[in-house]
Amino acid sequence: MDYAALLGVDESDLDDVMEHFEHREYEGREYRALSDARHGLERGTALVDETVVRGFPSIPRTLVLDPGVPDFFDGRLAVEEKLDGFNVRVAALEEPYAFTRSGYICPYTTERARALLDLDRFFADHPEKMLCAEFVGPETPYTDHDYRDVESHDLVVFDVRDRVTGEPTPVERRREIAAEYDFRQPELFGIYDPDDAPAAVGEVVEELDREGREGVVMQSLDGRNLLKYTTSTQHHEDLAYAFSLPFDYGRDFMFPRLIREGFQAVEFEDDEAELRERAHALGESILYPMVETIRAVRDGEAVGERHTVRGDAAVIDRLFDHFDGLNIRIDVEADRTEGGDRVVTFLKYSNATNDQIRAYLDGTTIDE
Repeated sequence: MDYAALLGVDESDLDDVMEHFEHREYEGREYRALSDARHGLERGTALVDETVVRGFPSIPRTLVLDPGVPDFFDGRLAVEEKLDGFNVRVAALEEPYAFTRSGYICPYTTERARALLDLDRFFADHPEKMLCAEFVGPETPYTDHDYRDVESHDLVVFDVRDRVTGEPTPVERRREIAAEYDFRQPELFGIYDPDDAPAAVGEVVEELDREGREGVVMQSLDGRNLLKYTTSTQHHEDLAYAFSLPFDYGRDFMFPRLIREGFQAVEFEDDEAELRERAHALGESILYPMVETIRAVRDGEAVGERHTVRGDAAVIDRLFDHFDGLNIRIDVEADRTEGGDRVVTFLKYSNATNDQIRAYLDGTTIDE
């Protein structure tokens, strides 16, 4: 098999690329997943029976809308909502599978995608494509953000790409496709010339911030160039999440989000009162969740990421087997039946935070 040609990498880089593919198995089917980007190949790229499922590209971020946006785009751009969920790709390999951002086939997301999306009709018409979607809602195994009109969970299709090359579908055509198959899609705020976009996007971001929403993704109309910008609310939520598990996420999350807040405060011309309010909220986002976690460990509680999932009992069992295969410890806290669905609340145990906090509470010293 000519994997260099299949993956679109140089022959000289092939050995290093192939070495970093993890061997995985899903219901007796072997596949390989690239959990980190290598030599221009996106994180999450998967090889299934010598067929490629391309990973989704990393989206750059601008810290200032002006001149960041007009410098990045050389033509008109679309502005859509950036959703706070979990990025998945759905591709048909005889039957549809849902791949996580790291390239793993998730049994729960696969079943939910088959149930929620008209995949048979879509892939009959577009077998070479993959759907890029955000798995959103309060009941998912990965995130738990509330969204209007999402009671449990849903899949929002934000891109349609070639499964092998990753080539995007132009924005307007992609939105037509989503409407044709009745796929939920992100809100489109408008299409702008680059010089007009900063002011327009600034107004959109301020409204999203007031509503506690995440931000925007801007993209050229051909879908090839993407740029993101997030709200202050999202920065604070990210920090609160990270510092609720400070030895798992805190340090990596802190610096870039503080930098984003600083640049946003300057560009949005915060006055003294607004800056003080922003600083106060930022400090609360960091300290309160961290203190709550330390107290929980001190009191003998386990800490980690708490999620609720709803669906077929056997599929939820397969989800937990999937986590077990990734060495993720799951503590089930509630398991009940509602309206024929199994509903399970569970904790993804965070080893680093539990172990480190316990050690420091027991008197272990720290070198700084």
